[in-house]
Amino acid sequence: MKSIIGAGNAITDIFISLPDNLILEQFNLSAATVNHVDETVAGEILAAVEGMRRVDVPGGSAANTVAAAAYLGMRGAFVGKVGRDSIGDNFRGDLDGNDIVSHILIGERGSGVSLVFNVAGNAEKTIVTSPGAALEFLEEEIREELFIGYDYLHLEGYLLRCPGVVEKAMAIARKRGMVISLDLGNSIIVRDNLPLLKELVREYVDILFANGEEAMAFTGLEGAEAAMELSGIGCGKTAVVKLGERGSVVCRGGEIYNVAAESVEVADTVGAGDAYAAGFLFAHSLDFPIYECGCVGAMTAAAAVGTVGPKIGKCGLEAVKRRVLEFLRNKD
Repeated sequence: MKSIIGAGNAITDIFISLPDNLILEQFNLSAATVNHVDETVAGEILAAVEGMRRVDVPGGSAANTVAAAAYLGMRGAFVGKVGRDSIGDNFRGDLDGNDIVSHILIGERGSGVSLVFNVAGNAEKTIVTSPGAALEFLEEEIREELFIGYDYLHLEGYLLRCPGVVEKAMAIARKRGMVISLDLGNSIIVRDNLPLLKELVREYVDILFANGEEAMAFTGLEGAEAAMELSGIGCGKTAVVKLGERGSVVCRGGEIYNVAAESVEVADTVGAGDAYAAGFLFAHSLDFPIYECGCVGAMTAAAAVGTVGPKIGKCGLEAVKRRVLEFLRNKD
């Protein structure tokens, strides 16, 4: 079985149930939006909600993808940076508990968090993000020995906020003959780093994942046209444009396929794209054609959509793993 190492922002999602809007008003947080704060404010908010019901889920985009790919069968590792705090300790413990090799660095700032508030009587979530120590990742901390023994490198666009890190990781991976995959992260990251991203995709990336907004920011195109444009950068990349309930478009060279999304009762769409990437890369590591890889991605994404939070639970992972392996056996 092939192996995968991911590098990205080590972020812990903290789900907090609120009885009303008082906490949001106290910290001038806009309800039902994404709010960006520094680690000092994040710490003050956490202190204010002490004792309220909360669930901590260590993750971040690349870490979520590696975790799901490892559960499907790939040997996994993750490189990221946390603070000297209990959240960072739990992040490292979660990796160890899931048999993922952890290369966790320690920064000066607090560990990165994404606070997800559910207010009683309101179905929409209010999110507060603070990357903290994740933004302290340094180029010199990417060392070639970290990559020894791994076949795939998976990176997230958010890591571009740490100068030089993505470029050095990709250069090492290319030198070692690894398959390099990149999830663009979000449309703001794409717009802010477009010239660099185009260069990196052209020179290094083998498999590119984007949602509709990210693909539009990168190419100015939508759906199949965006996938074809992304695939055509350099020499025939594999490009995946994820379109939510409309499925995905998978393209490589002259091959282009529309992959339907699986019908599922939606519990939470957070983390669906990370799960899709995990399924796709797992099938790709077994040398299946790109359409079948997309189908496996759709299966794992559906399992994430049917789960509250960014990660598929153990029961859900067992169920989707059985489905994926049966699907691949029938296609072999």
